[in-house]
Amino acid sequence: MKNRYFLGIDVGSVSTNLVIINENGDIIKKCYIRTQGNPIKAIQAGIKVITDNLQQLYDIAGVGTTGSGRMLAKAIVGADVVKNEITAHAVAALSFNPKVRTVLEIGGQDSKIILIRNGIVIDFAMNTVCAAGTGSFLDRQASRLNIPIEDFGKIALKSKKPTRIAGRCAVFAESDMIHKQQMGHKTEDILAGLCEALVRNYLNNVGKGKEILPPVLFQGGVAANAGIKNAFEKFLNLKITIPDNYDVMGALGAAILAKEKAKEKQRSDFFGFELSQKKYDTSSFDCKGCANCCEIVQISANNNVIACWGDRCGKWSNNFKTPRKASNS
Repeated sequence: MKNRYFLGIDVGSVSTNLVIINENGDIIKKCYIRTQGNPIKAIQAGIKVITDNLQQLYDIAGVGTTGSGRMLAKAIVGADVVKNEITAHAVAALSFNPKVRTVLEIGGQDSKIILIRNGIVIDFAMNTVCAAGTGSFLDRQASRLNIPIEDFGKIALKSKKPTRIAGRCAVFAESDMIHKQQMGHKTEDILAGLCEALVRNYLNNVGKGKEILPPVLFQGGVAANAGIKNAFEKFLNLKITIPDNYDVMGALGAAILAKEKAKEKQRSDFFGFELSQKKYDTSSFDCKGCANCCEIVQISANNNVIACWGDRCGKWSNNFKTPRKASNS
């Protein structure tokens, strides 16, 4: 009997992550691709990366997608299960530590907190509005200070007295940082201050009113920043654990969910690794079927529509079981 593998894809606005796991749940391959405003190309590039230099392709028995582009990813790859980021991150966290009770997740464009009790998600919150609580905020400030983002946390840890920086708003935080820089504050103190500003923003917005109990896992790309981890431990007075695969936990969760789904299905809907060579097009139109005037997004391969979404009634999204010619109205 051939070994079976499961593919998880997490499509976000900043990065697209892919993970392949075996039947034991071990990660066999993973990759991180910058989405750069083109999730289709990112998915195809990711598929190519994880299949490069393989003498024999993996026998994929299930595919799961998550992230803000999960529906698009489903249409491209033929996913068996589609889940939101909260579910995917919680599943991955529990696979790392079944006793986890709090998950802190900070990505490039959003952040979230997930409360888990006895293996069940009981509450969560997300921040998709203010950039001051996300990785893009740190990227921007690192660029302004001419410091590689990879060195941000390491330099911040050298600080003995972090500079107090207003972190409630990204615009004010940047203005305050420039002011403190002009006043002569040390670079490491400013960086440590930025870390603390981000953490204060996170706890006052995303974590407001939440009971943060240990064990606490810190996931997402920003978990690579040691300064942020240090600031969380300082403010929470708790030990923060960063999983080995902190950067692809969403994709890992999607792969685990695909593995569970495979128990119910005889075969996967996966279109195959050759999808990395196909040409896809996306377009949209306004449906005139009712007063809602929904904007319908459709994705086509070889001028045949393979998926639609955006409608409230299901007129279009439920009507692509067989390919049809693309519509412009």
